[in-house]
Amino acid sequence: MIIESHADALRFLDDRIGQGVKPGLERITGLLDFLADPHTQYPVIHVAGTNGKTTVVRLIEALLGAHGLRTGSFTSPHLHRVEERFQLDGSPIDADRFVAAMSDVAWPVTEYERRSGEGVTYFELTAALALSLFAAEAVDVAVIEVGMGGRWDATNAVTAAVSAITGISLDHTEHLGESLGEIAEEKAAIVKGGGVLVTGPLPAAAEGAVTAQVAATGSSWLRFGADFSVDEAVAAVGGWQVDVEGVRERYDGLYLPLHGRHQVDHLATAIAVSERFLERALDPELVIAATAAATAPGRLEVAGHRPIVVLDGAHNEEGLAGLAATLDGEFPALPWDLVVGARGSRDVAQLLEPLAGAIGRVWATAADDPSAIPAHEVAAAAGRTLGVPVQIVERVPDAVAAAMQEAGPGGAVVVTGSLYVVGEARGILVGEEVAPSGVHVRYEASVVDDDAFGEDDGDGEGAFDGDGAFEEDEWPE
Repeated sequence: MIIESHADALRFLDDRIGQGVKPGLERITGLLDFLADPHTQYPVIHVAGTNGKTTVVRLIEALLGAHGLRTGSFTSPHLHRVEERFQLDGSPIDADRFVAAMSDVAWPVTEYERRSGEGVTYFELTAALALSLFAAEAVDVAVIEVGMGGRWDATNAVTAAVSAITGISLDHTEHLGESLGEIAEEKAAIVKGGGVLVTGPLPAAAEGAVTAQVAATGSSWLRFGADFSVDEAVAAVGGWQVDVEGVRERYDGLYLPLHGRHQVDHLATAIAVSERFLERALDPELVIAATAAATAPGRLEVAGHRPIVVLDGAHNEEGLAGLAATLDGEFPALPWDLVVGARGSRDVAQLLEPLAGAIGRVWATAADDPSAIPAHEVAAAAGRTLGVPVQIVERVPDAVAAAMQEAGPGGAVVVTGSLYVVGEARGILVGEEVAPSGVHVRYEASVVDDDAFGEDDGDGEGAFDGDGAFEEDEWPE
């Protein structure tokens, strides 16, 4: 297929939706072989975990970008536009770059499908596009988020310089296993021979599987609490004031403008990953700048003040527990109007249990999503669990408008249950743009003096070439 327009590119991608979820690496490795293995052209940081993956990816990207590296990142799902999944230097690619990137991979995808007789999935195509794009853009590092699990996820075609697991809890049990140990085994499989693993807070039940994978692969392991930690975290206006004890250095006086105490742990994990990747301490001033510029669209994001409106894409029990703790600890003591929708095979009643006692009314809805649970089913489950009045409003924009009107200027509304629901709500409240990071160092070839970056300054921390990249022999092993 010839890709000439944005509509062509979206059609080519959307044609793969019907392939569903097909665990396994044979299709992505076959496709990457057709693309001349672009994922081997740059170092990779690979991020798995039940919750917090996207936030950790964004924090790592900001930290390394502030230190002068050209970064690429791949996350999923997107809130508004598929282009959000692919970032360069902290900015989502634009529509033209997306069309060009899809055009580059369209023939290999089509030919691979013809020769193999296997249909490539939507996620596999986005992963291949990301890995190809980052090679074409000559990034210094790609920060790649696992889609689901780890072992059979398409992103596990990469061999990472540093792997990370943000945390482990029950989710996607139909694919990953019924216990924390089984899920940990699947996620830890991203660690390969002689690798480096950094883990955020892990439950005791996950330790055994991770220990076994580290031992089997002869890898090194940096653990939250043992090798790095949060020394102090104090709630501040709009976020947290944080001191982090890193692997190589202590970083004091960090302001993290994100709600949720768990985000502080994600920050410490991102700092440890960045230190291990660079094999040195970070510049404390750059860490302050990168932390202060942090954003997490759709994750405990305040989208309005009269009434207060909080958007959170939490979609499993651990995520909803974090949301409940944040509403209780960081916002006024108000009965919240809950706009909620869910997708897939979620047990909605169980999902909402952490919010019991905090909710005054429920507005059950469903996103424009083939996997959305019907609004009437969400309503029935919410009524059983929360024991409060429930209204069914089929469309997300209408549900948000109704909840805000009923709450009034002095009330509070929380939108949660699915990133698809949050994306639709965010579009009408905030807009569909994801702002670029302001901390990445961006060099224009036409104005850079090569001599300014071409020599080591004698501090032992590496030299840069003229486009802001590490010299090849300075890349982390």
